[in-house]
Amino acid sequence: MREERRDRQQGARVRGGMGGPMRGLALNEKARDARGTFRRLRGYLRPHLGQLALVFVLAVLSASFGILSPKVLGLATTELFTGSRSGAGIDFAYIGKVLLLLSGLYILNALFAFGQQFVMAGVAQRTVYELRREIKEKLSKLPLSYYDSRTHGEVLSRVTNDVDVISSTLQQSVTQLITAAVTIVGTVVMMLTISPLLTLVTLLVLPAASWLTGQIARRSRKYFSGQQKYLGELNGHVEEMLTGHKIVKAYGREEHSLRQFDAINAELYSTAWKAQFVSGLIMPVMNLLNNIGFIVICAAGGVLVFRGRMAIGDLQAMIQYSRRYTQPITQTASIANIIQSALAAAERVFEVLDEEEEPADKPGARVLTAPRGNVRIEGVRFGYKEGELVYEDLNIEVRQGQTVAIVGPTGAGKTTLVNLLMRFYDVQAGSIKVDGVDIRDLPRRNLRSIFGMVLQDTWLFKGTIRDNIAYGRLDASEAEIVRAAEAAHADRFIRTLPQGYDTVLNEEASNISQGQKQLLTIARAILADPAILILDEATSNVDTRTEILIQQAMEKLMQGRTSFVIAHRLSTIRNADLILVMNEGRIVEQGTHAELLAKKGFYADLYTSQFAASRQPEAG
Repeated sequence: MREERRDRQQGARVRGGMGGPMRGLALNEKARDARGTFRRLRGYLRPHLGQLALVFVLAVLSASFGILSPKVLGLATTELFTGSRSGAGIDFAYIGKVLLLLSGLYILNALFAFGQQFVMAGVAQRTVYELRREIKEKLSKLPLSYYDSRTHGEVLSRVTNDVDVISSTLQQSVTQLITAAVTIVGTVVMMLTISPLLTLVTLLVLPAASWLTGQIARRSRKYFSGQQKYLGELNGHVEEMLTGHKIVKAYGREEHSLRQFDAINAELYSTAWKAQFVSGLIMPVMNLLNNIGFIVICAAGGVLVFRGRMAIGDLQAMIQYSRRYTQPITQTASIANIIQSALAAAERVFEVLDEEEEPADKPGARVLTAPRGNVRIEGVRFGYKEGELVYEDLNIEVRQGQTVAIVGPTGAGKTTLVNLLMRFYDVQAGSIKVDGVDIRDLPRRNLRSIFGMVLQDTWLFKGTIRDNIAYGRLDASEAEIVRAAEAAHADRFIRTLPQGYDTVLNEEASNISQGQKQLLTIARAILADPAILILDEATSNVDTRTEILIQQAMEKLMQGRTSFVIAHRLSTIRNADLILVMNEGRIVEQGTHAELLAKKGFYADLYTSQFAASRQPEAG
């Protein structure tokens, strides 16, 4: 099963690149259809329009109170200056009122800023909650072909990284963008009320600042793109080496791995240095221009104050406004890049949501409540790719209780038969019937409940051993779980563990051996008590003694049940009722073990070669 799946995924791995979920989204990646993606994302925000309106109002109020504060502070400065120069004395009561008003403005600014963040956090998290729910629901409806054509890292990246990018952008960038826009407009208005002349001087800095930052950003973009590329390669290399560190050590490839790491790391260092250096020029350039504007405003303002055409407090406010003015402009440019990346992430998420789902169950589909296990395959024609057929005219009939072994070389089509029986893929011609009913006329959930599978690739989830065994039948009692474990010869090793059946398996179940994992999957299949069994070399990961015990347990389990056994070791299927010998998508021979050996054909050659290999003396 692994070989055919690996072949179908190989092309996806090449397309997916390195790094999997660690790769992330490039800093300056842009959506192909930004406008369409924005409209669609806006649809998810439509139920929260009331809260978004409140966020806008709170942002305007927060920014407004912040904008007023320099002007109010200037009143106190003017009073101190004029009072000390006139000889009339300083009106400290007036200054106290100004400072009290200023404190109120700062408090209101903070409260409204807190309010907008609180409301926006709810909007952002509810939006991504709905997105995640839709993605999870969609993933459960996608056909197996979708997963076969993509790497797990690529799918995981869209579910986690891309949604996180959308979440952080909605949470931070939207409110920052509103605040920046209000700050720019409000600051210009306040400066105009103080001195249109000095406002003009401040605004003259803007074209030069915009042109210079644009030039810098254009040059830094390609470096950031390279940085993300090499970062993805580095993460992919590290992930690969950590996953296969035993193999690396076994083959003595540590030095080779280190050289690969050093080469990628050097490229990352070079591009990252350039990216950070060039992008880091923006603030020094802006500060230079701001300082030039500051000098001009101070000089011109000083003249106006000297001539009595401007209050000293207004000059102070003007200086503060000029210093504030360019900050939101720079911030807006940065936010625009982040929003572009968020739209690219949203586009990738929507691509998943737009994928073609498994065809829906037929209206009024029949339900087999007491399946017997008769299987009939008639004239089946199937291929994973158009024009490349795996089966051209497949015909098999299996009666209830029969054990059917499927043998053949890698790529013969053994696993494909399982995929078609479980309706992971639909046949292109012909039919597959269970108890006389076409499987396309059955609900998928009902069809798959008829089958129990024990695969060569074990799958266990993070949780207790008890929960993993009960996965096939969630309503099973404790006694039934223990009986299934005993039948699979797993009970003994489970009870030797410190927590027994309550032992928690980690994410990769690496705290138990590979053979023990296999025993648990067999116990799970025994507990499910299916009408039809599919076994893919179920004892391949256990020792010889345990294999004999499991074979005995499986023989008891298979009594009265239809069983399909995908066999690689032909010695394990001698007692099968029917052996189907497959090659290049065709059944080239069929019969019992004795009958096929007597024919001295393809099966006999396979068996003889395996038997000879097992009897070959060790070199030495």
